Amino acid sequence: MEIPALQGLALERGLMTMEQPLSTQDQHKSLRIGVPREISNEERRVALAPSGVAALAANGHEVYVESNAGEQAHFSDDLYSDAGGEIVLTPEDLYSKSELIIKVGPPVGDELELVQPKQVLMSALHLGNTTPDFLRHLQQLGITGIGFEFIRDSDGTFPIVRMMHEIMGSLAVQIAARYLESGEGGKGVMLGGISGVPPSTIVILGAGVVGEWAARTALGFGAHVIVLDSDLGSLRTLEHFLDRRITTAMATSQYIQQAVLSADVVIGAMMTDGQRSPMLVTEEMVASMRPGSVIVDAVIDQGGCIETSRPTTHSKPTFRLHDVIHYCVPNMPSNAAHTATYALTNVLVPYLLQIGEVGSINEALWRNEGLRNGTYVYRRHLTKKSLATMFNMPHRDIELLIASGI
Repeated sequence: MEIPALQGLALERGLMTMEQPLSTQDQHKSLRIGVPREISNEERRVALAPSGVAALAANGHEVYVESNAGEQAHFSDDLYSDAGGEIVLTPEDLYSKSELIIKVGPPVGDELELVQPKQVLMSALHLGNTTPDFLRHLQQLGITGIGFEFIRDSDGTFPIVRMMHEIMGSLAVQIAARYLESGEGGKGVMLGGISGVPPSTIVILGAGVVGEWAARTALGFGAHVIVLDSDLGSLRTLEHFLDRRITTAMATSQYIQQAVLSADVVIGAMMTDGQRSPMLVTEEMVASMRPGSVIVDAVIDQGGCIETSRPTTHSKPTFRLHDVIHYCVPNMPSNAAHTATYALTNVLVPYLLQIGEVGSINEALWRNEGLRNGTYVYRRHLTKKSLATMFNMPHRDIELLIASGI
């Protein structure tokens, strides 16, 4: 049975002020935190950089890092050891020692069997690959699951999503520049041109965070940038932020067709939280592009917004269709694993420190709106309405579960 949300109830100012908080000294708890090596989807990132481990260790927490967890992000085991972490040789040992597991992607395959009852799991959920069986398994174990893509702070921002989208936007332009080169089979043009030679034209579909950072990076290259979106307010805001150095247009079929026809690069960046990306560019439009042009569909993990897109991998990142190069790798930030790991660390460590400061995950969820919003499984209950709707499963409201002590 579903329980309605506490609408209209001032949770932070009402219920919480009735508590008598303990002193910080009495509340603080040393956490046992596990950082596994990522094994899925050619993932090169790791959830915590050595600097994050050092901050946690300095606050009295035990951090276990699986051997070679940071290798592909260029963080050696010695760096983690020097930071105060304990290197663990096997994932079995790591999961058995830890009460809180923090990782980039959700556990998959045999890794899922290593999750211990009542552990706290902080990771991305990867909605496109989530199944009811995965959620039920976590529920049966009494896991508290916190998804990166759901963490939303009191100001309405999604801090981890935003960080990754900034990286995606910047990378999309870097990648496009590379594949425009003759050696990669592209048109053999530079994004910014040179004296006497006009710059390339980059068309960006979407004026959100991905689109904004793609536009910023493209302007840095000196390209001619066109941004299309269905929200006039978003276009107006982006024009203001970028000092009107971009061309904007509404994402109507007519404007999209005209822009794609003249584009050297098309970057798909149109997305809506929790929904499939809208299909904006048809195969006919792609076929009209000039040979050697490049498409980077940065939102392929949400279905993509270009009809000819299909997911690719880091080991085989591109394919050609209608003589247009397509780059459609879902986990693009993994291409900048070192930078992306620092970005994750900057956001995650304050949450981990607060869990330790207040003494328990339950108290942390009660006090911290971001963590509470991020929770999708809690004490054998599914707590995200969007997931319940997606999989036709029952859910319970997280605030009521915490308040009732269920």
